[in-house]
Parts: sequence; C-alpha cells; structure tokens
Amino acid sequence: MRVVVQRSGAASVEINGDIVGSIESGLTLLVGFTHDDTEEDVRWMADKVAGLRVFEDAEGKMNLSVSEVGGSILSVSQFTLYGDCRKGRRPNFMAAARPEQAERLYEAFNERLRGLGLTVETGRFGAMMNVSLVNSGPVTLLLDSKA
Repeated sequence: MRVVVQRSGAASVEINGDIVGSIESGLTLLVGFTHDDTEEDVRWMADKVAGLRVFEDAEGKMNLSVSEVGGSILSVSQFTLYGDCRKGRRPNFMAAARPEQAERLYEAFNERLRGLGLTVETGRFGAMMNVSLVNSGPVTLLLDSKA
C-alpha cells in the first residue's frame, strides 16, 4: 500500500463540475494498492497517517498530528501510484491491485481513519477526478507499507 501525504491548507475533489469532497486544512492523501496488500497494511497505514507529526507546534517544529490540530483528511484513490515507468514511455500498471480488491481496501482504510476519530472526505473510487489543493509548507511524504 502506498500513500502520498500532503499537508494541505485546503483541498477538494471535483467530478463533472461537482465538488464531492473538500477539507479546510489537514492532510490530502493519494492512496494506491498492490496485489498483496491486506487489512494489516490498511491498519498499519491508517495508524501511521493519523499519528504523523507534520504540523507545527508553538515553537515552529513539526511536532503535532492532524488530530492534534483539528485537521481533516481528504482521501483520494489513485491506482497510478503503482505505475512502473522504468521501461518504455507508457506506464505499466500491472502492479496495481484489481479494482475489486483496491476498492474494498480503500473503503476499509477510510473507515479505519474515521474510527481513529478523524473527519474523512473522499473522492469517488474509479472516477475521473480533478483534485485541487494548497500544499502547506510544502510538506509531501511518500509512505509505503512494505518498505
């Protein structure tokens, strides 16, 4: 399981001109799955994201988590995180999980985050989406459950 974490001042997802998810501030997550990902990967990743100390404290140090600053999560499924571009010019997506598996794990991931007390907005699995965000910092991290 792979997640790109971006500390966001504001973020939203638009589908066909309609905003389907938005947050004021918090974390924007681009979430992808591979074939051998399991519920254990989902639990590990949700716990890791919820506890990441990427928000500044009173001294300006990244020492606070999203929940400690009252932030929200915008979670967006993105199979292209498993695109392999090492050969040729067109990405190979063979490492991405099949949609049925990925959607089930994506929903479980979002529910786990909600269970940890976070407000979670989402895009729509499998849809063509326009994602807008203000990356605060900028702070961008790549998390991989298998690393």
